[in-house]
Amino acid sequence: MYLLHTASLLLLTLGLTSAKTAFVSSTTSVAPSVSRIGTTSKLNAYKVEKPSFAVVPAGNCQFNDDWASVALKKIESISADTKVFTFATPDTTKPLNLPTCGCMLAQGGADADGNAFIRPYTPISTNAMVGEFELMVKIYPEGNLSQHMNSMEVGDKMNFKHIIFNVKKQYPFGVKNVAMLVGGTGITPMVQALHAILGNSDDNTKVTMLYGSQSSDQILCEEILEDWRKAYPDQLSVTHVMSNEPEGTSFTGEKGFITKELITKHFPAPGSDVNIFVCGPPPMYNALCGAREEEELTGVLADIGYSKEEVSKF
Repeated sequence: MYLLHTASLLLLTLGLTSAKTAFVSSTTSVAPSVSRIGTTSKLNAYKVEKPSFAVVPAGNCQFNDDWASVALKKIESISADTKVFTFATPDTTKPLNLPTCGCMLAQGGADADGNAFIRPYTPISTNAMVGEFELMVKIYPEGNLSQHMNSMEVGDKMNFKHIIFNVKKQYPFGVKNVAMLVGGTGITPMVQALHAILGNSDDNTKVTMLYGSQSSDQILCEEILEDWRKAYPDQLSVTHVMSNEPEGTSFTGEKGFITKELITKHFPAPGSDVNIFVCGPPPMYNALCGAREEEELTGVLADIGYSKEEVSKF
């Protein structure tokens, strides 16, 4: 089984009302209703007050098949190697309007031959955020585009576009059970799906998540998941799996990798009106379900007995 390293896909969390996100800094004043969180590796906690239902049909995103250049408005550090970048939308009088679990292509920087770096990202902000959107980006030492973004300053511009391939599973999901296999920043489209499910009071879908990270101090969106797990105990279950947890920490959950045994222990069985959402780095896809671009289902999920119709590769 492979180590579940952090992925490079990032999320739109949908909302109807004003965007209610806050950064909790270890060094600055915070509102009384928001707890102060800070360690040597976790500088800030990205917070969302509650899930919001704001499903936008595909075809309404401000970005389309053509590259559009927009300005960087703000940069916030949320861990030693992760930042949230706030960009303007093309039309600053409107929200981004990205469809559920959708992503965009970002273009910036260039290699020695002048070829621009391109990566998919899904915003972490909500559709209620008018005139701007937020990307949560892990800065990899050898990540060409993330390193380029890390060098950007407020006012610099980056190109984005949205294509039909970037539209994946759409709400309503049409099953009683949604199971989520997540690696690192693959959490972002899952939070988007949770906004749609938990934010709709008429939706009784049950969600079970296995979330692989390297260590407990590097779990992205941890505060969001914990708050929502407590608020919706009959609908949401989250199990963290640490692949490289140091000795002597307070973490008491699962350690190692997301395995066949963990999946069969926590997930609904094949044929039980379930759809499994998968998002993470390429080795995770290869081990659990087969490559993201391949329609056929292979790996651990196929061995357990799930059909390709029961699995959605984000």
